[in-house]
Amino acid sequence: MEEKIIRVGHSPDPDDAFMFYGLASGKVKLEGIRIEHLLEDIQSLNERAMQVGVYHDTPLLEVTAISAHAFPYVADKYWIMRTGASMGEGYGPVIISRKYESLDDLKGKIVGTPGPLTTATLLFKIFTDGIKNIDMPFDQIMKAIDNEEIDAGLIIHEGQITYQSLGYNKILDFGELWNKEIPKAFGRLPLPLGLDVVRKDLGEALARKLSHGLKESIKYGYEHQDEAIPYAMKWGRGIDYQLGEKFVKMYVSELTIDMGEKGKKALELLFQKGLEKNLIPKIPEIILY
Repeated sequence: MEEKIIRVGHSPDPDDAFMFYGLASGKVKLEGIRIEHLLEDIQSLNERAMQVGVYHDTPLLEVTAISAHAFPYVADKYWIMRTGASMGEGYGPVIISRKYESLDDLKGKIVGTPGPLTTATLLFKIFTDGIKNIDMPFDQIMKAIDNEEIDAGLIIHEGQITYQSLGYNKILDFGELWNKEIPKAFGRLPLPLGLDVVRKDLGEALARKLSHGLKESIKYGYEHQDEAIPYAMKWGRGIDYQLGEKFVKMYVSELTIDMGEKGKKALELLFQKGLEKNLIPKIPEIILY
């Protein structure tokens, strides 16, 4: 039987690498399917998910990681997979600076943000006023602060756990703010940051099979951390094993294995807040596969 090629896009980061280790290593197999991996930064994956092929009205990638912020723009083409989400539980993207110490200090100043479709930038625009932002590659933000090209930066990925040791001031952690801003009626909801999505034209049966395969890959990583974490650390960008393990476990949790109703409600709340500020075009229907 000829194998069906499924192209999967994900970020070159320790948490994504850990999730996909089972599939990438061949330890987890999907019958009749061959996975091809495409590694790009999350803003590029967001943009790719919005593009369609030259000859077909479908995006290139059958499965891809995207920012939660990007989903309203691609909901006509993709379903959300119930597995593979990155959700902050009391932590999230962080605004840091060398010179400044509070949001009031940043009024009229410029903050470097990691891309217009990232959830970090959406949160910045929802929860701050009177502060300008400029988008740039996420891994250039700290350097731009040090070169005084920007006054502060919005940090994602491993920068969230290294900035203190590098001497930056924490101005705001959006995961902490999210917990304070959620009405008590909603209960304690995680901060949705990243999603994995599957193309609708594959059909429900294949979508569920791929989602199950990713779930098994994550479970394999947890059960074989002695293999999966060293593999993930290939994309650690200078952080040591201990910090890499900490970062992986921050964003690969029980909610990553299955976001469930808790994750779905968190997404609905994020989209509601984005729509209230006219920052997204609509609140998309959320069906988990």
